[in-house]
Amino acid sequence: MSERIGMREMMRRDAASAMLGMVVEVDEPGRAVVSMPVREDMLNGFRITHGGLVFALADTAFAIACNEDERVTVAAGADITFLKSTTAGQTLTATAVRRVVSGRTGLYDVTIIDETGAVVAEFRGRSMITNRGMG
Repeated sequence: MSERIGMREMMRRDAASAMLGMVVEVDEPGRAVVSMPVREDMLNGFRITHGGLVFALADTAFAIACNEDERVTVAAGADITFLKSTTAGQTLTATAVRRVVSGRTGLYDVTIIDETGAVVAEFRGRSMITNRGMG
């Protein structure tokens, strides 16, 4: 992950996202945009981007969007629909948007596109606000 002024501690400590080359483009309450270049080592046996890595990109954007304050918010569940395959040399961008927060639960949608703007996948995440604080 690229270092940027004001990057939250949560993302500075996220070794998995950093290892995958993710870059946080937007970090706002209820909204996040994260990009990831697809490398050769991210391809499955069919030479297309491994679905688990597309999910990981969406999950990172979801995590940023739903952690809006000092309380730790985690995933309670998520679903993804794959719509288009990609391969090495492409760049994926995930945009997460809050749909609703009610009590301690939330619902977030994430759209993943490729560098042409074509939709690669749609992800829906369900969040749960914990009793833990960040730190």
